[in-house]
Amino acid sequence: MLYFTIRRLGLALLVALTVSILAFLLLHLSGDPALALAGEGARQADIDMIRKTYGLDRPLAVQYADWLWHILQGDFGTSVYFKTEAGPLILSKLKTTLQLGMGALAFALLISIPLGVLAAIYKGSFIDRICLAIAVLGQALPNFFFALILIMIFSISLRVLPVSGSGTWQHFVMPAIALGYYVAPAFMRLIRAGMIEVLGADYIRTARAKGLPARKIIFKHALRNAIVPVVALAAVQLGYLLGGSVVIETIYALDGLGYLAYQSITYKDYPVMQLIVLLLSVLYVMLTLAADIANAWLDPRIRVS
Repeated sequence: MLYFTIRRLGLALLVALTVSILAFLLLHLSGDPALALAGEGARQADIDMIRKTYGLDRPLAVQYADWLWHILQGDFGTSVYFKTEAGPLILSKLKTTLQLGMGALAFALLISIPLGVLAAIYKGSFIDRICLAIAVLGQALPNFFFALILIMIFSISLRVLPVSGSGTWQHFVMPAIALGYYVAPAFMRLIRAGMIEVLGADYIRTARAKGLPARKIIFKHALRNAIVPVVALAAVQLGYLLGGSVVIETIYALDGLGYLAYQSITYKDYPVMQLIVLLLSVLYVMLTLAADIANAWLDPRIRVS
Protein backbone atom coordinates (compact mmCIF):
# COMPACT_ATOMS: atom_id res chain seq x y z
CA MET A 1 0.00 0.00 0.00
CA LEU A 2 2.88 2.36 0.77
CA TYR A 3 4.44 1.68 -2.62
CA PHE A 4 1.08 2.28 -4.30
CA THR A 5 0.66 5.63 -2.52
CA ILE A 6 4.20 6.79 -3.34
CA ARG A 7 3.77 5.79 -6.98
CA ARG A 8 0.46 7.64 -7.27
CA LEU A 9 1.93 10.69 -5.53
CA GLY A 10 4.83 10.76 -7.98
CA LEU A 11 2.44 10.54 -10.92
CA ALA A 12 0.33 13.34 -9.43
CA LEU A 13 3.36 15.61 -9.11
CA LEU A 14 4.38 14.82 -12.69
CA VAL A 15 0.89 15.64 -13.96
CA ALA A 16 0.82 18.90 -11.99
CA LEU A 17 4.20 19.90 -13.46
CA THR A 18 3.03 19.05 -16.99
CA VAL A 19 -0.16 21.06 -16.54
CA SER A 20 1.80 24.06 -15.28
CA ILE A 21 4.02 23.92 -18.39
CA LEU A 22 1.05 23.64 -20.73
CA ALA A 23 -0.82 26.46 -18.99
CA PHE A 24 2.21 28.72 -19.17
CA LEU A 25 2.88 27.96 -22.84
CA LEU A 26 -0.73 28.23 -24.00
CA LEU A 27 -1.25 31.60 -22.35
CA HIS A 28 1.95 32.97 -23.86
CA LEU A 29 1.46 31.45 -27.30
CA SER A 30 -2.12 32.71 -27.54
CA GLY A 31 -0.80 36.24 -28.13
CA ASP A 32 1.87 38.72 -27.20
CA PRO A 33 1.40 39.51 -23.49
CA ALA A 34 3.28 42.79 -23.86
CA LEU A 35 1.00 43.92 -26.66
CA ALA A 36 -2.06 42.92 -24.67
CA LEU A 37 -0.86 44.79 -21.60
CA ALA A 38 0.06 47.89 -23.57
CA GLY A 39 -3.34 48.10 -25.25
CA GLU A 40 -4.37 49.22 -28.69
CA GLY A 41 -2.51 52.14 -30.22
CA ALA A 42 0.50 51.75 -27.94
CA ARG A 43 3.87 52.89 -29.25
CA GLN A 44 6.58 50.33 -29.96
CA ALA A 45 8.77 51.96 -27.32
CA ASP A 46 6.07 51.41 -24.70
CA ILE A 47 5.65 47.76 -25.76
CA ASP A 48 9.40 47.19 -25.53
CA MET A 49 9.47 48.78 -22.08
CA ILE A 50 6.69 46.45 -20.88
CA ARG A 51 8.57 43.44 -22.24
CA LYS A 52 11.66 44.47 -20.33
CA THR A 53 9.75 45.33 -17.14
CA TYR A 54 7.97 41.97 -16.96
CA GLY A 55 10.87 39.97 -18.36
CA LEU A 56 8.94 39.02 -21.50
CA ASP A 57 11.98 39.58 -23.70
CA ARG A 58 13.63 36.43 -22.33
CA PRO A 59 13.24 32.90 -23.78
CA LEU A 60 10.06 31.07 -22.76
CA ALA A 61 12.01 28.38 -20.92
CA VAL A 62 13.73 31.03 -18.79
CA GLN A 63 10.42 32.79 -18.14
CA TYR A 64 8.76 29.53 -17.06
CA ALA A 65 11.65 28.55 -14.78
CA ASP A 66 11.57 31.99 -13.17
CA TRP A 67 7.78 31.89 -12.75
CA LEU A 68 7.86 28.39 -11.24
CA TRP A 69 10.69 29.34 -8.88
CA HIS A 70 8.71 32.31 -7.60
CA ILE A 71 5.60 30.12 -7.22
CA LEU A 72 7.53 27.62 -5.11
CA GLN A 73 8.75 30.49 -2.93
CA GLY A 74 5.21 31.75 -2.41
CA ASP A 75 5.56 34.75 -4.73
CA PHE A 76 2.50 34.54 -7.00
CA GLY A 77 3.01 37.84 -8.75
CA THR A 78 0.84 40.93 -9.02
CA SER A 79 -2.43 41.32 -10.86
CA VAL A 80 -2.06 43.65 -13.81
CA TYR A 81 -5.71 44.71 -13.81
CA PHE A 82 -6.64 44.62 -10.10
CA LYS A 83 -3.28 46.10 -9.00
CA THR A 84 -2.96 43.73 -6.05
CA GLU A 85 -1.12 40.54 -5.18
CA ALA A 86 -2.48 37.61 -7.15
CA GLY A 87 -2.26 35.09 -4.28
CA PRO A 88 -4.52 36.85 -1.75
CA LEU A 89 -6.86 37.90 -4.56
CA ILE A 90 -7.42 34.30 -5.65
CA LEU A 91 -7.71 32.99 -2.09
CA SER A 92 -10.44 35.55 -1.40
CA LYS A 93 -12.48 34.09 -4.28
CA LEU A 94 -11.77 30.43 -3.52
CA LYS A 95 -14.35 30.20 -0.72
CA THR A 96 -17.23 31.06 -3.08
CA THR A 97 -16.12 28.47 -5.64
CA LEU A 98 -15.74 25.80 -2.97
CA GLN A 99 -19.23 26.55 -1.66
CA LEU A 100 -20.62 26.29 -5.19
CA GLY A 101 -18.74 23.04 -5.87
CA MET A 102 -19.86 21.41 -2.63
CA GLY A 103 -23.45 22.55 -3.18
CA ALA A 104 -23.45 21.18 -6.73
CA LEU A 105 -21.99 17.87 -5.54
CA ALA A 106 -24.60 17.61 -2.78
CA PHE A 107 -27.40 18.27 -5.28
CA ALA A 108 -25.99 15.69 -7.70
CA LEU A 109 -25.88 13.02 -4.98
CA LEU A 110 -29.31 14.02 -3.68
CA ILE A 111 -31.01 13.25 -6.98
CA SER A 112 -28.74 10.50 -8.32
CA ILE A 113 -28.88 8.10 -5.34
CA PRO A 114 -32.70 7.76 -5.27
CA LEU A 115 -32.89 7.56 -9.08
CA GLY A 116 -30.13 4.96 -9.23
CA VAL A 117 -31.80 2.83 -6.57
CA LEU A 118 -35.20 3.06 -8.28
CA ALA A 119 -33.70 2.20 -11.67
CA ALA A 120 -31.99 -0.87 -10.19
CA ILE A 121 -35.04 -2.12 -8.30
CA TYR A 122 -37.30 -1.76 -11.34
CA LYS A 123 -34.72 -2.83 -13.90
CA GLY A 124 -36.08 -2.90 -17.44
CA SER A 125 -39.38 -1.27 -16.44
CA PHE A 126 -40.92 2.07 -17.35
CA ILE A 127 -39.45 3.59 -14.17
CA ASP A 128 -35.98 2.43 -15.20
CA ARG A 129 -36.37 4.05 -18.62
CA ILE A 130 -37.57 7.31 -17.06
CA CYS A 131 -34.54 7.41 -14.74
CA LEU A 132 -32.18 6.72 -17.65
CA ALA A 133 -33.91 9.42 -19.71
CA ILE A 134 -33.31 11.93 -16.90
CA ALA A 135 -29.65 10.90 -16.88
CA VAL A 136 -29.32 11.32 -20.65
CA LEU A 137 -31.01 14.72 -20.48
CA GLY A 138 -28.59 15.83 -17.76
CA GLN A 139 -25.56 15.20 -19.96
CA ALA A 140 -27.15 16.36 -23.21
CA LEU A 141 -28.39 19.71 -21.87
CA PRO A 142 -25.63 22.37 -21.79
CA ASN A 143 -25.29 23.78 -18.29
CA PHE A 144 -25.34 27.40 -19.49
CA PHE A 145 -28.69 26.78 -21.25
CA PHE A 146 -30.08 25.01 -18.19
CA ALA A 147 -28.88 27.95 -16.05
CA LEU A 148 -30.85 30.39 -18.23
CA ILE A 149 -33.96 28.18 -17.97
CA LEU A 150 -33.68 28.22 -14.17
CA ILE A 151 -33.40 32.01 -14.20
CA MET A 152 -36.53 32.31 -16.35
CA ILE A 153 -38.52 30.02 -14.06
CA PHE A 154 -37.37 30.86 -10.52
CA SER A 155 -36.24 34.48 -10.89
CA ILE A 156 -38.36 36.01 -13.64
CA SER A 157 -41.61 34.01 -13.46
CA LEU A 158 -41.84 32.88 -9.82
CA ARG A 159 -39.54 35.56 -8.32
CA VAL A 160 -38.41 33.27 -5.49
CA LEU A 161 -34.64 33.29 -6.07
CA PRO A 162 -32.19 36.11 -6.84
CA VAL A 163 -30.76 36.32 -10.35
CA SER A 164 -27.17 37.11 -9.43
CA GLY A 165 -24.78 37.80 -6.57
CA SER A 166 -23.30 35.72 -3.77
CA GLY A 167 -24.48 37.38 -0.57
CA THR A 168 -26.77 34.67 0.84
CA TRP A 169 -27.38 30.94 0.47
CA GLN A 170 -30.28 31.67 -1.90
CA HIS A 171 -27.77 32.98 -4.44
CA PHE A 172 -26.18 29.50 -4.62
CA VAL A 173 -29.36 27.47 -5.19
CA MET A 174 -29.72 27.88 -8.96
CA PRO A 175 -25.97 27.80 -9.70
CA ALA A 176 -25.59 24.58 -7.68
CA ILE A 177 -28.53 22.96 -9.51
CA ALA A 178 -27.28 24.05 -12.93
CA LEU A 179 -23.76 22.81 -12.22
CA GLY A 180 -24.67 19.65 -10.31
CA TYR A 181 -27.28 18.35 -12.75
CA TYR A 182 -24.60 17.76 -15.38
CA VAL A 183 -22.57 15.36 -13.18
CA ALA A 184 -25.56 13.62 -11.58
CA PRO A 185 -25.98 11.05 -14.42
CA ALA A 186 -22.52 9.59 -13.78
CA PHE A 187 -23.45 8.92 -10.14
CA MET A 188 -26.87 7.56 -11.11
CA ARG A 189 -25.49 5.06 -13.61
CA LEU A 190 -22.79 3.93 -11.17
CA ILE A 191 -25.30 3.40 -8.37
CA ARG A 192 -27.71 1.61 -10.71
CA ALA A 193 -25.01 -0.79 -11.92
CA GLY A 194 -23.76 -1.39 -8.38
CA MET A 195 -27.24 -2.01 -7.01
CA ILE A 196 -28.09 -4.46 -9.81
CA GLU A 197 -24.92 -6.42 -9.06
CA VAL A 198 -25.42 -6.38 -5.30
CA LEU A 199 -29.12 -7.31 -5.47
CA GLY A 200 -28.14 -10.48 -7.31
CA ALA A 201 -25.58 -11.52 -4.68
CA ASP A 202 -26.01 -14.60 -2.51
CA TYR A 203 -26.20 -12.74 0.79
CA ILE A 204 -29.11 -10.63 -0.51
CA ARG A 205 -30.99 -13.78 -1.52
CA THR A 206 -30.26 -15.18 1.94
CA ALA A 207 -31.61 -12.02 3.57
CA ARG A 208 -34.78 -12.30 1.50
CA ALA A 209 -35.13 -15.97 2.43
CA LYS A 210 -34.94 -15.03 6.12
CA GLY A 211 -37.87 -12.69 5.61
CA LEU A 212 -36.12 -9.37 6.18
CA PRO A 213 -38.17 -6.34 5.09
CA ALA A 214 -37.43 -5.15 1.54
CA ARG A 215 -36.58 -1.64 2.78
CA LYS A 216 -33.99 -3.00 5.20
CA ILE A 217 -32.44 -5.23 2.52
CA ILE A 218 -32.17 -2.37 0.02
CA PHE A 219 -30.94 0.45 2.23
CA LYS A 220 -29.01 -1.36 4.96
CA HIS A 221 -27.38 -4.16 2.99
CA ALA A 222 -27.48 -3.46 -0.73
CA LEU A 223 -27.05 0.31 -0.92
CA ARG A 224 -24.30 0.36 1.70
CA ASN A 225 -22.13 -1.84 -0.53
CA ALA A 226 -23.19 -0.38 -3.88
CA ILE A 227 -22.39 3.18 -2.81
CA VAL A 228 -18.71 2.47 -2.04
CA PRO A 229 -17.42 3.39 -5.55
CA VAL A 230 -19.37 6.65 -5.40
CA VAL A 231 -16.99 7.96 -2.74
CA ALA A 232 -14.04 7.83 -5.14
CA LEU A 233 -16.08 9.23 -8.03
CA ALA A 234 -17.28 12.11 -5.85
CA ALA A 235 -13.70 13.27 -5.29
CA VAL A 236 -13.00 13.30 -9.01
CA GLN A 237 -16.28 15.02 -9.84
CA LEU A 238 -15.65 17.69 -7.21
CA GLY A 239 -12.45 18.60 -9.02
CA TYR A 240 -14.39 18.82 -12.27
CA LEU A 241 -17.04 21.01 -10.63
CA LEU A 242 -14.42 23.42 -9.29
CA GLY A 243 -12.74 23.70 -12.67
CA GLY A 244 -15.99 23.86 -14.63
CA SER A 245 -17.55 26.70 -12.67
CA VAL A 246 -16.37 29.48 -15.01
CA VAL A 247 -19.53 29.61 -17.13
CA ILE A 248 -21.97 29.21 -14.23
CA GLU A 249 -20.25 31.81 -12.05
CA THR A 250 -20.21 34.24 -14.98
CA ILE A 251 -23.93 33.76 -15.70
CA TYR A 252 -24.94 34.23 -12.07
CA ALA A 253 -22.20 36.81 -11.29
CA LEU A 254 -20.91 34.76 -8.38
CA ASP A 255 -17.77 36.36 -7.01
CA GLY A 256 -15.62 33.22 -7.22
CA LEU A 257 -12.64 31.82 -9.07
CA GLY A 258 -14.64 31.14 -12.21
CA TYR A 259 -15.84 34.72 -12.51
CA LEU A 260 -12.35 35.95 -11.69
CA ALA A 261 -10.98 33.75 -14.48
CA TYR A 262 -13.49 35.32 -16.89
CA GLN A 263 -12.44 38.80 -15.82
CA SER A 264 -8.76 37.90 -16.13
CA ILE A 265 -9.28 36.62 -19.68
CA THR A 266 -11.29 39.71 -20.59
CA TYR A 267 -8.66 42.13 -19.26
CA LYS A 268 -5.68 39.93 -20.25
CA ASP A 269 -4.47 39.62 -16.68
CA TYR A 270 -1.86 36.92 -17.35
CA PRO A 271 -0.48 36.48 -13.79
CA VAL A 272 -3.96 35.82 -12.40
CA MET A 273 -4.94 33.53 -15.28
CA GLN A 274 -1.80 31.41 -14.87
CA LEU A 275 -2.30 31.08 -11.14
CA ILE A 276 -5.99 30.13 -11.45
CA VAL A 277 -5.22 27.44 -14.02
CA LEU A 278 -2.40 26.10 -11.85
CA LEU A 279 -4.49 26.11 -8.66
CA LEU A 280 -7.50 24.38 -10.22
CA SER A 281 -5.26 21.83 -11.92
CA VAL A 282 -3.44 21.00 -8.69
CA LEU A 283 -6.77 20.70 -6.84
CA TYR A 284 -8.08 18.32 -9.49
CA VAL A 285 -4.89 16.23 -9.41
CA MET A 286 -4.95 16.01 -5.61
CA LEU A 287 -8.62 15.03 -5.56
CA THR A 288 -7.94 12.36 -8.17
CA LEU A 289 -5.04 11.11 -6.05
CA ALA A 290 -7.34 10.96 -3.03
CA ALA A 291 -9.85 8.97 -5.09
CA ASP A 292 -7.15 6.49 -6.17
CA ILE A 293 -6.00 5.98 -2.60
CA ALA A 294 -9.60 5.55 -1.42
CA ASN A 295 -10.17 2.94 -4.11
CA ALA A 296 -7.01 1.14 -3.01
CA TRP A 297 -8.19 0.97 0.59
CA LEU A 298 -11.66 -0.18 -0.44
CA ASP A 299 -10.54 -2.75 -3.02
CA PRO A 300 -7.73 -5.09 -1.87
CA ARG A 301 -7.02 -6.10 -5.50
CA ILE A 302 -5.73 -2.58 -6.23
CA ARG A 303 -3.38 -2.48 -3.24
CA VAL A 304 -1.18 -5.19 -4.59
CA SER A 305 -1.14 -3.90 -8.16
